[in-house]
Amino acid sequence: MEARLKNLTRSKWVSTVASIWIQCTSGTLYTFSVYSQTLKTTQGYDQSTLDTVSVFKDFGANCGILSGVLYSYSVSWAGPWVVLLAGAVQCFLGYFLMWAAVVGLIPRPPVVVMCLFMLLAAHAQSFFNTSNAVTGVSNFPYYKGTIVGIMKGFLGLSGAIIVQIYQIFMYEKTTSYLLMLALLPPINTLLLMWFVRIRNTKEGNEKQHLDSLSIIALVVAAYLMCIILLENFITLPLAIRVVGFVVLVLLLASPLCVVIRAHQGELDSVSEPFLTEVDRLEDGNDKRSLRSDIHLNLLQAMCTIDFWMLFIAMVCGMGSGLAVVNNLSQIGQSLGYRNFEISTLVSLLSIWNFFGRLGAGYISDCFLHRKGWARPLFMVITLASMSIGHVVIASGMPGALYTGSVLVGVCYGSQWSLMPTITSEIFGVLHMGTIFNAITIASPVGSYIFSVRVIGYIYDKEASEPENTCFGTQCFMLSFLIMAAATLFGALAALALFFRTRSFYSQDIDGNRNR
Repeated sequence: MEARLKNLTRSKWVSTVASIWIQCTSGTLYTFSVYSQTLKTTQGYDQSTLDTVSVFKDFGANCGILSGVLYSYSVSWAGPWVVLLAGAVQCFLGYFLMWAAVVGLIPRPPVVVMCLFMLLAAHAQSFFNTSNAVTGVSNFPYYKGTIVGIMKGFLGLSGAIIVQIYQIFMYEKTTSYLLMLALLPPINTLLLMWFVRIRNTKEGNEKQHLDSLSIIALVVAAYLMCIILLENFITLPLAIRVVGFVVLVLLLASPLCVVIRAHQGELDSVSEPFLTEVDRLEDGNDKRSLRSDIHLNLLQAMCTIDFWMLFIAMVCGMGSGLAVVNNLSQIGQSLGYRNFEISTLVSLLSIWNFFGRLGAGYISDCFLHRKGWARPLFMVITLASMSIGHVVIASGMPGALYTGSVLVGVCYGSQWSLMPTITSEIFGVLHMGTIFNAITIASPVGSYIFSVRVIGYIYDKEASEPENTCFGTQCFMLSFLIMAAATLFGALAALALFFRTRSFYSQDIDGNRNR
């Protein structure tokens, strides 16, 4: 019995569920709008300064090179827990110091110091995400897209999950919320990181169990959406909201059923070792990898037009999407939304983000394998749709912020699924991690341009003194029209990439056409 329990806790399925649970509390950056107004008022920031702080959040979360280097170095002698521990320490220090500044425990720091606090807190997410995603890919080399979609999906849901905790236990206590961000993700990670490990074995019907985890993710997303919409229409008693939260916790615990079922299947079968990624590529027998001999490193990729087309598309798409996430609170406030409605929008944006991440990869896979449609075409479609979402928000019509945030959220999440896959297909898989992280830098670059140089500048120009607040559609209309034009330009860059790679995608690049 003890031996069976030991084998169970060391299985790749326990590792996967532990990674999922860590991801569920890792997306704290998606809730910036919840405490941004408190940060602005207590520190005396104008909108441009607040947006500058938020840009450091974006840089910290999207610059994952250090986490990748640490993972590569530590996994051979210790394990993924080293990377997770480093992330937990950064998360605690960053948010704790911000909380201390907000409540006056420490003197009000200069803006540059607050930016460093935010950078440290956000940088933790890259460590959580790198460790969980790369470990998942190592454990399921035949189903990389599925496992990455699951990890990215739960990361997208984490914002809505954390906001539910905030609304039930500390609603309108945003200073306490900052302290919660300093404690909840690190404690959760410290408890679970010991179970995250690499197992180079193929155990049973992996696809069936991974599909079960995907279904659970969809159920959690649907449940969260129902709860959020219900709370927006009627005021639920605290007891009902607590019961709803307990149901959410049970749904998040349900992956344990997959672990038990997978373990029972393993007892009836023999685990088979599989070759590593490099071994499969050298052996030449992996039909699931691309049938291309192109495997560029970062410098070689940066010398190609395709790299910069993809980079420009992401500056426009990811950058404008992050700008919406960062300024959602101020947008809602200027249009007369209540605090509860604003937090509802933050939660719903996480849901749409999730559907984009999970859906874009699956749909593009279907059309690629069955119809031979080039994957960059879906990047064109999503970026063009995001442009429409920006125009809808700019209109300022009743309900426009809800409708526009659906389009922006889904299309923004789609980029996080499409871009890494396109990167691996065009440049090869050997150096995908380095190239992917380099292109990801486009996200904070675009966020800085749109948040600080566009939204922040125009908002401050329209704001009244001395409160530095703005009310009405004029606060953000021009900014969103500019972002709509920029995102449309990004769609044109993706369209050029589509024409350049169309002949490549017309081949049976992964051996799965029409299956």
